[in-house]
Amino acid sequence: MTAQTLPSSFRDPSGYLYRDNGQLYRRITNIGIASYQKLLSSGFYDALVKNQLLIQHIETSHTDQSIVIKPDEIPYISYPYEWCFSQLKDAALLTLKIQKMALAHNMSLKDASAFNVQFHHGKPIFIDTLSFEDFTPGPWVAYKQFCQHFLAPLSLIAYKDRRFNKTTANHIDGLPLDLTSKLLPWKSYINLGLLLHIHLHAKYQDKHSNDSECSTNNKPSISKEKMMAMIGQIESTIKKLEWGGADTEWRDYYSKTNYEPAAMKQKRELVEAYLKTIEPSPQKILDLGANNGEFSHLAAKSGCYVVSQDIDESAVEANYLHCKKSGITNVLPLIQDLTNPSPAIGWEHNERMSLLERCNADACLALALIHHLAISNNLPLTKIASFFSRATNYLIIEFVPKTDSQVRRLLKTREDIFSNYNQEQFEHSFREYFTICSKDTISNSDRIMYLMKRLAVEKAE
Repeated sequence: MTAQTLPSSFRDPSGYLYRDNGQLYRRITNIGIASYQKLLSSGFYDALVKNQLLIQHIETSHTDQSIVIKPDEIPYISYPYEWCFSQLKDAALLTLKIQKMALAHNMSLKDASAFNVQFHHGKPIFIDTLSFEDFTPGPWVAYKQFCQHFLAPLSLIAYKDRRFNKTTANHIDGLPLDLTSKLLPWKSYINLGLLLHIHLHAKYQDKHSNDSECSTNNKPSISKEKMMAMIGQIESTIKKLEWGGADTEWRDYYSKTNYEPAAMKQKRELVEAYLKTIEPSPQKILDLGANNGEFSHLAAKSGCYVVSQDIDESAVEANYLHCKKSGITNVLPLIQDLTNPSPAIGWEHNERMSLLERCNADACLALALIHHLAISNNLPLTKIASFFSRATNYLIIEFVPKTDSQVRRLLKTREDIFSNYNQEQFEHSFREYFTICSKDTISNSDRIMYLMKRLAVEKAE
């Protein structure tokens, strides 16, 4: 099999990622060797790995012209525009902590992109081994990038609206500081950190954007102590930013649902039983429309890895904070709108992968979701079935009929044009892509639970 270079790292002249026989490697070019060796010889790499701040790797080859390392793989790649507020905040604080440690080892981050952070074992971790260079007195070269990738979206979410983080998908290099300054309210000017690092930073950029005196050679020298103080001030600013979330319809969904206790108990038992019948046991599960993650946590008890996604930022925030507080390390909460999922973006639509490019799950939960897709968003059942067939091998899905109170509520404010939304048509549509392995009606309810196996899986067997 020919080695395949990954497009996510093509901008870095010091090295690139590639796959060979399915395994992930990073080749370090002669441009990056000196900084990489300094990272190792200074003891900085060992300190980062010991504190679980940087992904670990092993060297597989070493020559004068290149070094190849094999990093530990992350189970699921997520992107900043899919994170809730607290995830973005934790990723920002991780980056600043690493920069402070770098300065202590006479090194510095040359790249502070939010895309260099992933979530692993329930915590943010830095994944770019080549983002470090020797410290030289002068401005922090990654300062603007950090402010655009972290401080700008965090401040907009905290001061304005939780949905602002989604806009970072339209700005792969980070939110422009002049735009952020215009969008922030006047009260943000009394926050010293935001005044300095957003508002005045934006004005400085605008004033000197074409100023030859602002070339790299003429920038003022900044000592390590002053840079450490600046990092500390930014860190303090971010720690004080808060977003309390909101009591949305979905954040407390399972405490307000129309399920009776016996029905909810049966639903949980069915999900557990279905998962146990899947062979081999699923290692990666998608929970789509996960709400606050109740069934994600149920699935995770088996030891599998669960990517728990929902459209509601507040529900995802609650899910992440619960995982963090409870020490749950195998559930990854993310924001995802299935009707407008994360696309492939960047150069040639290839730098960041789409949702479906990253899915390839062993099993998928789609509970209390179908009616929102079909009725709230006018999606034909055949389209929904096709989507799930591209995302998973096994599907645990709940059909919610029109007689259900939740569906009746959706139809109160609109004309019922959904003549094909019924159990017979649902099963017919999904049988184009799946075999129905099990079907159970939930007691005291008209809802029906299904376990399905993708037809392509059956053919492979």
